[in-house]
Amino acid sequence: MAVLLLRLAGPMQSWGTQSRFTHRDTDLEPSKSGVIGLLCAAMGKSRDDLTAIKGLAGLKMGVRVDRQGTLQRDFHTAKDVIIAKGDKLKSAELSNRFYLADACFLVGLLGNLRLLEKLQKSLAKPIWQMYLGRKAFVPGLPVYLPDGLLPDCGDLLIALNNYCYLLPQRKRGLPDLRVEIETEFGHGDRVKQDQPISFISADRQFGLRYVKSERVERANLPLAKEESCIYLA
Repeated sequence: MAVLLLRLAGPMQSWGTQSRFTHRDTDLEPSKSGVIGLLCAAMGKSRDDLTAIKGLAGLKMGVRVDRQGTLQRDFHTAKDVIIAKGDKLKSAELSNRFYLADACFLVGLLGNLRLLEKLQKSLAKPIWQMYLGRKAFVPGLPVYLPDGLLPDCGDLLIALNNYCYLLPQRKRGLPDLRVEIETEFGHGDRVKQDQPISFISADRQFGLRYVKSERVERANLPLAKEESCIYLA
């Protein structure tokens, strides 16, 4: 077993797991379905490649929240929307879309070393554009971390606890960092419906997964590396 670390940082991110149509929510941390979709884009895997999705979905995921960001609402108006049943047009469709502004996450994936090596190479040279939950939300910094592959680590919490802080400075008085770790089915303290099964547009399916919350002492993390501070001021 090994761990692969990813940096998800950008002006806007949205990780919706519960709503569709006119109300688009976002979780406060990256969803597993969103991260797997990002990896599929990097590898050039299509939505109907169920074998690839199943293999990636078998990875265990952990998230360290280096900066939560600010929850924002975007009000959309779409004109001349086709009604689902029939060929009539609706003059306008109003929707509320939520996103996280200026958030920064360290994501860890636990699994087979050979698979993680392939993912690391794909992140370094992605085939398709990667995005942070929605196609309009591109990363502000590379998702790829040159030292992100940890071949001798078999524990997500240890990996997230030992990797450097992603922000350029640690201000005094700030609370410790929140960490979310995926657990075995039926355990943990929260349930999420973001375990990807199918990304096919007409047949999207997501299963349940369990997570538990942990804390990481901010003061004990190694200082951020210089190249990660270009944007994250």
